[in-house]
Amino acid sequence: MNHMILALCLGGAAIGTPLAAAETGAPAATHETMTAETTPIGDLLDHPEARAILERHLPDVVSSDQIDMARPMTLKMIQAYAPDSITDEKLAAVDAELAALAH
Repeated sequence: MNHMILALCLGGAAIGTPLAAAETGAPAATHETMTAETTPIGDLLDHPEARAILERHLPDVVSSDQIDMARPMTLKMIQAYAPDSITDEKLAAVDAELAALAH
């Protein structure tokens, strides 16, 4: 993913509502409930198997030098800022693999 796109996404999150939505105080997801739509990126990165899934499907997101600023956001949230890089198909593939971790 273009680092500029992620920077724009993260810059908007600092003043917009997507970041606030990620900080609702909801409990952190467990491996049984991780999804691209509900699990903060930070939780995915901190879980070794989930991180490997992200590295396979979204390597540019994981390797971004600004990924730490996106930790409270979900993949679905940042998709709006990079729809060509974070496609519905990629998120579906991530979700399928995350679901397999729960079994």
